[in-house]
Amino acid sequence: MYDELTPTDIKKMEEEIEYRKLVVRKEALEEVKETRAQGDLSENFEYHAAKKFKNQNESRIRYLERMIKTAKVISEESAPDVVGINNTVTVLFMDEGVEEKYKIVTTVRGNSLEGLISNESPLGKALLGKKVGDVATVNIAPGNSYDVMIKEIENTTDTGEDKIRSF
Repeated sequence: MYDELTPTDIKKMEEEIEYRKLVVRKEALEEVKETRAQGDLSENFEYHAAKKFKNQNESRIRYLERMIKTAKVISEESAPDVVGINNTVTVLFMDEGVEEKYKIVTTVRGNSLEGLISNESPLGKALLGKKVGDVATVNIAPGNSYDVMIKEIENTTDTGEDKIRSF
């Protein structure tokens, strides 16, 4: 399956790759070199930690490059009155009578604790394409769902400030 990414997501990932290649890689190699010079490598914890950090950095670079290479680029544009990527949506949970605000983002930036929900999550899928006043049914599992009403849609321009998730 291809990840859906916006041009802003790709730009942010390319910036991280460049930073990791030009800054982090250099620091990691220098740390490995310095710890190697400390002597016996079999009992040198700092050396093993430095090598692990260097390898994690290289792994992250490969991961981001693969994500960009295999991504399906989707538009960040949506009509002003329709829920789309990077819109902040106020929804009313019909069963509880509680209002919540969420920003619809791509999977690489999703973070429900910060109110950023993925366009591929059950709630994100249900909200996309809806208008103010529409009721969306959120399907959690077969035979298990709940309804939300769209109260407000804010067309927020994406500054790319939310972070790409690290694994």
